[in-house]
Amino acid sequence: MNTLSYNYVLFSALLSWCAAQVIKTLLNFLQTKKFNPERLFGAGGMPSSHSALVCSATIAVCRKCGFGSSEFAMMFIIAMVVMYDAMGVRRSAGLHAREINRINRLFAVKGIKLNEESAEQKPEKKKKELKEYLGHTPFEVLGGALLGILIAMAMPMDIII
Repeated sequence: MNTLSYNYVLFSALLSWCAAQVIKTLLNFLQTKKFNPERLFGAGGMPSSHSALVCSATIAVCRKCGFGSSEFAMMFIIAMVVMYDAMGVRRSAGLHAREINRINRLFAVKGIKLNEESAEQKPEKKKKELKEYLGHTPFEVLGGALLGILIAMAMPMDIII
């Protein structure tokens, strides 16, 4: 029997990201009863695909190089930064976007224009709403992390043919 070598770290990380995006799309469909193709590629929601990707890569590197390796240490640090950012800065930006969109809708209902345009400027077009799905709750990050860990642990490091 021969072993087929493949990039186990990269493949497990990408598979985890894809699985998270598909799960996220299905959960969104079950909640809204509408298929939203943006959920296949967009950020935010359950589970966190960023967390799934970095946790899967971290576990794969640990299995490949060992717990005491510099490669594992670097992946672990990157995973912590990505997950912290998802729950912190990106989540806050999404919450801010939600409030700004709410205020803009309220102003539109009341007929308040925030920036008056002169007659020679382009006619007013519908304002685009800010993207609200940016970050994650701790539960969404945990869901992505567990998904990534499970996929990396379940995948073979080498394929035997």
